[in-house]
Amino acid sequence: MMGAGKTTIGRGIARALGREFIDLDHELEARCGVRVPVIFEIEGEAGFRRREASCLDECTRKPGVVLATGGGAILAPENRRLLRERGIVIYLRASLDELFRRTSRDRNRPLLANPDPRGTLRDLMVKRTPLYEEVADLVIDTGTTPVPHLVKSILPLLQAYEKTI
Repeated sequence: MMGAGKTTIGRGIARALGREFIDLDHELEARCGVRVPVIFEIEGEAGFRRREASCLDECTRKPGVVLATGGGAILAPENRRLLRERGIVIYLRASLDELFRRTSRDRNRPLLANPDPRGTLRDLMVKRTPLYEEVADLVIDTGTTPVPHLVKSILPLLQAYEKTI
């Protein structure tokens, strides 16, 4: 989910493993030359999701990267298949209260640009949680644990995880 810590924790894992880090939303912004909200404004969510799927396909073909997807990337069945087949998927889970706290001041989240962002987050969680759980190899509760501690706790789990990719 947005606000779960994908970019921050992903960057820390990549640094600890000496791997390239890719944030899918940042990659899309670099390719399009505009921020995610502008893509949503011009092309709508459907247009954004098409671009996201194409970029996800390309990025998951790169060996040895740590990839942070956007929270909605799992909506497309093909994206879920690619994630399961091409990587080890970590679902970073956080409570509604924590997600709201982390995203409430962020104006770069088009899905939350409405009168009831907390309600939107709740609805997104209900819809997306089963999909996150479907693709997840590992589930990590982020809560209020400091990022360095989370990264340190995830590393042995990754090293012990065996998955044929």
